[in-house]
Amino acid sequence: MENGELIPHLFRMEFSKIVSVLVKVFGLEHTEVAEDIVSETFLLAAESWGQKGIPQNPTAWLYTVAKNKAKNHLHRESIFAKKVAPQITSGLPVGDEVEIDLSEQNIQDSQLQMMFAICHPSIPIESQIGLSLRILCGFGIDEIADAFLTNKETINKRLFRAKEKLREEQIKMEMPSPSEIQERLDAVLKTLYLLFNEGYHPSLQNAVIRRDLCVEAMRLNYMLVEHSATNIPEANALLALMCFHASRFDARTDQNGELILYADQDASLWNQELIVKGGIYLNQAARGTRLSKYHLEAAIAYWHTHKDDSVEKWENILQLHNQLLQLEYSPLAALNRTYALSKANSIEEAIREAEKLKLDSNHLYFTLLGELYASVDRAKAKVHFEQALSFAKSEADKAILIRKLEALAVIP
Repeated sequence: MENGELIPHLFRMEFSKIVSVLVKVFGLEHTEVAEDIVSETFLLAAESWGQKGIPQNPTAWLYTVAKNKAKNHLHRESIFAKKVAPQITSGLPVGDEVEIDLSEQNIQDSQLQMMFAICHPSIPIESQIGLSLRILCGFGIDEIADAFLTNKETINKRLFRAKEKLREEQIKMEMPSPSEIQERLDAVLKTLYLLFNEGYHPSLQNAVIRRDLCVEAMRLNYMLVEHSATNIPEANALLALMCFHASRFDARTDQNGELILYADQDASLWNQELIVKGGIYLNQAARGTRLSKYHLEAAIAYWHTHKDDSVEKWENILQLHNQLLQLEYSPLAALNRTYALSKANSIEEAIREAEKLKLDSNHLYFTLLGELYASVDRAKAKVHFEQALSFAKSEADKAILIRKLEALAVIP
């Protein structure tokens, strides 16, 4: 791998690991200091490797330089505190023997503790996701701004306020107590769920799939199921859901990068290894007595890894949607249920149920009605597809609707 490709790759892989360890040493109130030290490390790598060539072990080089920079920073702070302004305390640890442990185990522990700190209930969910992308996933401010369809200034302000909240609440980087673990883990899982969904159904107008977001959500979720304190059924269910969805990545887009709907996907492109892994995590999720939305959505996604169009498949999906709506209602779940209803029962019944929803500003609502009417009333289908097109925001959604309208026009 060339230097120009290696450094961005290592930044994505190692930035968050080193930052988490340094923040564990420095304290959450000094997150910016840790980020600056790691950013300086990568800048030095770009300069040094460009002149002297890539070292034999680039990751070890980064770890060594980051350690040295962190120790130098602490040493300077210690001298300043002793000789210049003893009355001022920065809150940073003092002494030259502070240990900076970049072992694999400590990195994983630090990232897990950081995850719980970021997903503290006092921090708004959008800020939790933003902090997760920045600190845990190594995303740049531009990338986060793109993910939220906003500008850098807005993201910087949001992250600043979130970090201020961490300071004000004096939140520690530590695992929650056994009595708090479930409540705090709920917030962590919700953040990872939303992070994965942003990658799978990106709000970015010209993006079809943001695999980088999905991969990071899966990596962080995997850390949860690998840790004894957080390896709970809900975490396994969410990871199963992610595996089932991710298994269809290669089949979801064509050679031009346009989205391919489920019914038109080439099942031979589905990743069987991920489907098997999803099944293993779903079985792990079956222990315990608590049924979460992640269990139900994972089970629905499991049935979608069966390419057949049997009534049994759609009846199972319909019943799971019924349970999901009882557990946690959402308009999207209700829409998905009506599609399953059309497959399990009849299109006429599905149309009646769909029209009751009256989601009159939602392009997915009109897309579904257009799909349902396509085989029974082409004129109504055309009207609904045109309405959906007027509300659609992403280029991928617009392209699909245009194809739908073109198909209606050529049907004799």
